[in-house]
Amino acid sequence: MRIVHGLALHLRVNVNTMPTKLHSPLALTALLLLLVACHEDYDHKGKTPIAELQGYFLYREDLASVLPVGLNSDDSIAFAGRFIRNWAEETLLYDKARRNIPDDDELNTLVENYRRALILHAYRQELIRQKLPEQVSEDELQAYYNDNQALFTADSGLAKGLFLKVPLTAPDINRVRRWYSAGTPEAIDHIEKYQMQNAVGYDYFYDNWLPLSDLLARMPIDRADAEDYVARTRNVEVKDDEFHYFLSIVDYCPAGQVAPYDYVRSQVLETLMNVKQVEFIEKVKADLYERAVNKGNLKYY
Repeated sequence: MRIVHGLALHLRVNVNTMPTKLHSPLALTALLLLLVACHEDYDHKGKTPIAELQGYFLYREDLASVLPVGLNSDDSIAFAGRFIRNWAEETLLYDKARRNIPDDDELNTLVENYRRALILHAYRQELIRQKLPEQVSEDELQAYYNDNQALFTADSGLAKGLFLKVPLTAPDINRVRRWYSAGTPEAIDHIEKYQMQNAVGYDYFYDNWLPLSDLLARMPIDRADAEDYVARTRNVEVKDDEFHYFLSIVDYCPAGQVAPYDYVRSQVLETLMNVKQVEFIEKVKADLYERAVNKGNLKYY
């Protein structure tokens, strides 16, 4: 039976040398069934083996998890052959290393510490999923933001306003100049209608904050102090060989100041949830400690 396994593995690893008649789903399925049938006496815990090497098994589920979607039959077989070849080489190297590296206490300690860390992480995540509420009220978020504003400073200048880009040949440029700087609802309405027929770039952001650096990257402003200049000027018009650029800033938050709540709300939520998770796990640990002490399970020598 081991000879059959070796032959099947050899055929799978050297799939590119197979006759054409083996390059088919039927041949591949037959080969897999051959391998499965030879290991009915081994507990594979519900998995389907496709290769064995010196007592190590490779499973169909392992291959399926990495097999690219959309491959044709020939490419799938070729990919499987390379994957099995790589698995066999890694398995042989591991087996040789295992037999040549002595049973080292330091290595065993590292392995055990890693296993312990994985188990603790998995358990913490499951506890958090089961016990810690996922929802945080808006009042709680606002309160955390107000109490911890130093955590939420703006990395760069933020702005609210309007950006418009139109060709040099666009009509009524003087009207556009009046509209974009006026900022009234009537002027904005004129711009909205105008940009539908004439603009090649338009962004209305009176209701949300955008990094000013992103806006400046869309304009031909060649100044070392461009951000400070725009923040002071608020209404900026520049042009190049093809376009007029209009930028109107109606609200501005300089870099280094506390960022507006609506801009950092998702960051506030993430930070608060992390704090809650840490506090929750610390309480779980403290409760377990108290129980152990009260039951006399903690002993000092």
